[in-house]
Amino acid sequence: MGLPEVWNLLCRFNSFKRTNIILQHLRMSKHTDAAEEVLLERRGCAGVITLNRPKFLNALNLNMIRLIYPQLKKWEQDPETFLIIIKGAGGKAFCSGGDIKVLSDARNTNQKVTQDLFREEYTLNNAIGSCQKPYVAFIHGITMGGGVGLSVHGQFRVATEKSLFAMPETAIGLFPDVGGGYFLPRLQGKLGYFLALTGFRLKGRDVYRAGIATHFVDSEKLGMLEDNLLALKSPSKENISDVLDAYHTKSKIDQDKPFILEEHMDKINSLFSANTVEQIIENLQQDGSSFALEQLKVINKMSPTSLKITLRQLIEGSSKTLQEVFVMEYRLSQACMF
Repeated sequence: MGLPEVWNLLCRFNSFKRTNIILQHLRMSKHTDAAEEVLLERRGCAGVITLNRPKFLNALNLNMIRLIYPQLKKWEQDPETFLIIIKGAGGKAFCSGGDIKVLSDARNTNQKVTQDLFREEYTLNNAIGSCQKPYVAFIHGITMGGGVGLSVHGQFRVATEKSLFAMPETAIGLFPDVGGGYFLPRLQGKLGYFLALTGFRLKGRDVYRAGIATHFVDSEKLGMLEDNLLALKSPSKENISDVLDAYHTKSKIDQDKPFILEEHMDKINSLFSANTVEQIIENLQQDGSSFALEQLKVINKMSPTSLKITLRQLIEGSSKTLQEVFVMEYRLSQACMF
């Protein structure tokens, strides 16, 4: 073997070695990233959960659920932890929903993943709803689907002018789950039915006015609010509420603007009060106003099956407990997957 051949062989060996080292690093970083998709910290008097996938708008996956749930349970039992704060990294989203890619991949290949994901997500949502410690969610930025499940069942939900809430599931062949069957029919009038069927987006202070958030705070004050909460000494639920109320009262952004759906609430209450999707569609057609026709256009783009499931889910859920709703939604989720 001549010198050029030996040289080539060495180069190929080095390149193989390099590739292996790079792959090893990637595997390690993937493993590290998995652990850092959620940051769980004890700070001051609180346990702080930070959803840490800003590039993916903090979309929720099974790994994140499995990190949050046991820690939430530990903090709930810990006498030194007086409240739990959950927030999203990156400023654009609290949590844009469940990781759809993981779901669609699993839908085709692995039924167990979809069973585990929905079961464990709903178990976490239920734990938030029954949490014995005050639970404060900063729903700053995009908050949809799975992000709603991580926030809306908690005691305190803080919106900002950059909040964007929606439950867009009827457009993708699903239904507004994560306890949507519980909280949506309990919003004012038929607002929840309207939001669920049309996927209508609420922004800023309207997230508070609709009853999704309990408080509204200027986004630039969010860091200060968090610091004030963390600095409390052995706070009661009332102490925490007082701090949130003070920030809410000081916020002037869009204070004088009416709720975006205010002028349409009478129509929403009458048009969306039917027990069948067909009747709602007929109501919208007969009404004929520009608002009704706009909603008709939106509903016609949705999955017809999803619309029917969603309406039934909300009607049934209106008289169920949160836990009963999760049992119902788990069964529905599995039926929708296959």
